[in-house]
Amino acid sequence: MDTTLRDGEQTSGVSFSASEKLTLAKLLLQELKVDRIEVASARVSEGEFDAVKQIMEWAIAEGYEDRVEILSFVDGGISIDWMQKAGAKVQNILTKGSLNHLTYQLKKTPKEHFSEIGAVIAAAQQHDIASNIYLEDWSNGMRNSQEYVFDFLDFLATQPIRRILLPDTLGILTHTETFDFISKIVQRYSNLHFDFHGHNDYDLSVANVMEALKAGCHGLHLTVNGMGERAGNAPLASVIAVMNDFMPDLHTSVQEPSLYKVSKLVSAFTGFGIPANKPIVGDNVFTQTAGIHADGDSKKNLYFNDLLPERFGRKRKYALGKTSGKANILKNLQELGLTLNDDELKKVTQRIIALGDKKEKVTKDDLPFIISDVLDSNSYEQKVIVTSYVLTHSKGLKPSTTVAVEIEGKPFEEHAQGDGQFDAFMNALHKVYASQKTVLPELVDYAVRIPPGSNSDALCETVITWAREGKDFTTRGLDSDQTVSAIKATEKMLNII
Repeated sequence: MDTTLRDGEQTSGVSFSASEKLTLAKLLLQELKVDRIEVASARVSEGEFDAVKQIMEWAIAEGYEDRVEILSFVDGGISIDWMQKAGAKVQNILTKGSLNHLTYQLKKTPKEHFSEIGAVIAAAQQHDIASNIYLEDWSNGMRNSQEYVFDFLDFLATQPIRRILLPDTLGILTHTETFDFISKIVQRYSNLHFDFHGHNDYDLSVANVMEALKAGCHGLHLTVNGMGERAGNAPLASVIAVMNDFMPDLHTSVQEPSLYKVSKLVSAFTGFGIPANKPIVGDNVFTQTAGIHADGDSKKNLYFNDLLPERFGRKRKYALGKTSGKANILKNLQELGLTLNDDELKKVTQRIIALGDKKEKVTKDDLPFIISDVLDSNSYEQKVIVTSYVLTHSKGLKPSTTVAVEIEGKPFEEHAQGDGQFDAFMNALHKVYASQKTVLPELVDYAVRIPPGSNSDALCETVITWAREGKDFTTRGLDSDQTVSAIKATEKMLNII
């Protein structure tokens, strides 16, 4: 059962609109193919009522009415009345699974609680509403008041219910406790259906789910992206991958290729970001960064495991940075359909490593620009070097630049002001070349762009068109800083002339 739309919505700051809930309900049941969905809590708000009503209208038309569930309460029939008006057919009744909760929150005896639960189940039956039972704080109940839990289960064994839902409400279980507690229950009540509902407070939810399955539980409650209160619930994608890879005797209808799409949509609807390193659905989990890994992937897939990205509708990527090396760059070049000789590849690798040392992020979309810049730099003999510069921009003062240039081994230094930092840089250069009785080309056009499709802030390209003796020519500069990229384009112009 996916409970993203109910328990997942208890993530701090998250609230689905009615249309978002309907959209996700359709995706979860029809595309992802989970068995059941829990979509709301009864009585919470008008918005919840409208969402459930819309979902149920669609579900009834599609024959899914028994697969949509509502969290309800022991409230003398108010929840049942709410569900009837919304068209819901299955309730998951929230009850107390530990003596501690019963004694100090409800202040009732077990006999009183069981009697009220029986009345709610009987009333639901009269209105053709099926019942499942949540034993809230069940995990603490098993730790501290097992006799109460078993008395409760003895009572539930006499009731017309479909499933008993065992939540680790506060996420306190270890994997050994999970196996022990569920084994005891399944063996003692072999005719009842038990679901495990794990929380992730100690980051043990997936391990606990595995042990619950080994112990014989019959169903799981999961959420997309592990959403939920505090540290969240057991994450759907990770659990499905674990089941498919490590528990071959178990079968699930959940479609792995749809996990990533649904994950991204839930993230977009909620604003609840997916950590880049989150297994299965994180942006980085199928990205090789180290060059040795990319090299190994080309040699009998030495760094592959069973979590192949294609299973989840994804592709393997090779990061570009200071640790990527030639192997990662070759993988990206192959994707782009580009080839370089060894010398060119070495120079491109050096440029990417230099950007990585500056903590700049380089993407595949940046690669053609880097190649263009590196190869363009090899098209002339470098006789002019801009060895140093100081750019200043202060409020109320004109921008100024001090520039040091080496022309065929001879150093020059000038200072100038301008309308902007680059204008000041050009004015300083004009002074240098005026001393050599040389007129610089006229700047005709100046364009700055980032690589199309790149989400990287690492690079911008400045393309400058110059006019000299009636002819135009262009130079390009590439850097993470816009002004510096313009200076690099200018340095190329100085060498060309």
